[in-house]
Amino acid sequence: MDERPYEDIRIEGHLIDSLMLPQIWDDIMDLEGEFEVLDFNVGRTKTETSVAVMRVFGRDREHLDELLETITPHGAVAVEPHDAGLDPAPQDGVFPQDFYSTSNLETYVRLNGEWVYVQNPEMDCGVRVDAEAGTAETVAMNDVKAGELYVVGHAGLRVIPLQRTRESQPFEFMASAVSSEKPKAQIIHEVARMLRQVRADGRLTIAVVGPAVVHTGAAPQLARLIEAGYIGALFGGNAVATHDVESALFGTSLGVSLHEGTLMPGGHEHHLRAINTIRRAGSLAAAVEQGVLTRGLMYTCVKTGTPMVLCGSIRDDGPMPEVEPDVLACQREMRRYAQEAGACLMLSSMLHSIATGNLLPASVRTVCVDINPAVVTKLADRGSFQAIGIVTDVGLFLAQLADELCAEE
Repeated sequence: MDERPYEDIRIEGHLIDSLMLPQIWDDIMDLEGEFEVLDFNVGRTKTETSVAVMRVFGRDREHLDELLETITPHGAVAVEPHDAGLDPAPQDGVFPQDFYSTSNLETYVRLNGEWVYVQNPEMDCGVRVDAEAGTAETVAMNDVKAGELYVVGHAGLRVIPLQRTRESQPFEFMASAVSSEKPKAQIIHEVARMLRQVRADGRLTIAVVGPAVVHTGAAPQLARLIEAGYIGALFGGNAVATHDVESALFGTSLGVSLHEGTLMPGGHEHHLRAINTIRRAGSLAAAVEQGVLTRGLMYTCVKTGTPMVLCGSIRDDGPMPEVEPDVLACQREMRRYAQEAGACLMLSSMLHSIATGNLLPASVRTVCVDINPAVVTKLADRGSFQAIGIVTDVGLFLAQLADELCAEE
């Protein structure tokens, strides 16, 4: 008789099309565990799900816990689930020992025999439980308060993985590969269709914008998308705001003429003079109201009331008045829009894109555009596996996207 500790787990979904079962089997074998398939009912239609019941064996209880923790993100749940373990936070800003670290997938915890949805899916957080209200939500480490109850261990957790059915889906032809040889026109057509649907659904699309959008002369194209209502919030840093204002006031970006492509005399001073001009006005909004700033991306956001979250860094000049130097305050503000988003365009900004990807639920359609394939790959490596990479010049991408979407407006 086999005396090794084991747990019977159940998994349901499009197990074959989504390769969920092979992923679970690989994880178990990589950790030197063993499994036995007890039951497997395959869906008979394109939309019908499959159900598998497996017995997972560990060398000891600790090893079995490690196996179960590893396969939980793939949708595995105990056949006879227990309520989630809860421990109080020992102090402000500190999770309890053995806290459950979240993914960005839809998650449920079992409380008093009932499955409760974890609000605001986000990776790298803990799950705070209000036992009296019977609610659960993700909380970042910095926002933890002493005495709050948090989920610990893996018991009583159910994660709903992203699944690929046999139905045709937008972006299916792109898969997840990063390549500069993908058909750009078709990809842009699919992105445009996605943005139309998100706008029709009343959801917002976040644009994460790096200064290359200004350097390549693409800021007016992004402004067109904002004016047409396709962009609901803009994330960036001091650089994109500074160089956009520089282009509006001096016709340069980094001192280089956007019309002639040549370095202008004294151009190296333009970005600092642009910051000084806005600081003298009091803010970007005040500069628009005073008639100091009359065009550009920042001007368009102010005039349309499009929210901007501009996060500072150690290398900033100035910075612009709207730039928030407190990164944790920025994170909280970005998180608010990330949970409302239906889509996200990441446009040539590696650090801000990765930061935003860490905040987005996995259900948010995410498109990362960069001329450097490593940027797109790094985003996926950090856990934003829902991100689709497009390796191309951001200026050409935005021009074609704006032409397709705004021609009908």
